[in-house]
Amino acid sequence: MAPKIFVTGATGYIGGDALYALMQKHPRDYDVATLVRNSDKGAQVASQYPSIRLVYGDLDSAETLEEEARKADIVLHFANADHVGAAEALTRGLAAHPSDSPGHIIHTSGTGILLFTDLERQIFGEASSKIYNDLDGVSEVTSLPDFAPHRNVDKIILASSDAHVKPAIVCPPTIYGQGRGPGNQRSIQVPQLAKSTLRKGYGIQVGAGKTYWTNVHVHDLSDLYTLLVEAAAAGGGKASWGSEGYYFAENGEHQWGDISKLVAAAAHKQGFISSDKVETLPDKEINELDASGTALWGANSRCRALRARKLLGWSPKGKSIEEDVPDTVAYEADLIGLVQHHAAKVAG
Repeated sequence: MAPKIFVTGATGYIGGDALYALMQKHPRDYDVATLVRNSDKGAQVASQYPSIRLVYGDLDSAETLEEEARKADIVLHFANADHVGAAEALTRGLAAHPSDSPGHIIHTSGTGILLFTDLERQIFGEASSKIYNDLDGVSEVTSLPDFAPHRNVDKIILASSDAHVKPAIVCPPTIYGQGRGPGNQRSIQVPQLAKSTLRKGYGIQVGAGKTYWTNVHVHDLSDLYTLLVEAAAAGGGKASWGSEGYYFAENGEHQWGDISKLVAAAAHKQGFISSDKVETLPDKEINELDASGTALWGANSRCRALRARKLLGWSPKGKSIEEDVPDTVAYEADLIGLVQHHAAKVAG
């Protein structure tokens, strides 16, 4: 019998691309059901995956989530890294599994969890030398302060580990690249920076622009999810689960000041802004452009993805974040109507 998989967030950026990668590699190997909020979202999924069973509800539909998790062998929870009720319902459902056939949950967190030091100090735009890793440093990562972003739900997932539930957490950093899912195909951090640059007419940065984040192409991230699903379907495979089942997903790092320069240069080269200058804006103005701007572009989040490479043979190969910037700028310009305006201007 094909392993049963229950998915949340299938029309989101991360979940949509991960589901695409999984179904491309295993089009008939798994019995997949996915949570959808309404008929429009259901139609998006059904148009791309007619064999997937649609489950109508949302993250507040606790009884539905618990029931679907009870029926599933594997839960892929992409929808929200901060929804306590959903995490509790899903792990509660999985807890009904017999100990000789435990359920697996693969939960999506995010390296925003590592921002807590800068957020607490309210220092933005400066570099940090602190780098976390998920192999010999995993215990540090799974015992971060309770006030760290996403930490409350991470704790629920980790605490579910017992003979009946085998959890793993995937913790992505800055994600880039166009998604391939049935719904949202757009990331947040670089696209929002590009949109803000285009609207201001010049490049922007937080403070000195020295902040570090790690990054990963969305297709490489999806490959990691596929590897974890395959391991879960094999009863756990070579993957770590439980207290050591924590996976950063990165393929390099960047400083946000450098990305700001690249965005401004690409926007200028494509004719959308008059110069490639980059200006430091006050924190208040940054957060007016994006409510989380100082955190997204001005606080440090540095880590190394050692566990997936060592245990699962994960080998990211997507183009770099720097190479992706011109495409992101063009896409954002099109979204806000600048491409059509620019073409009309050139045509006279």
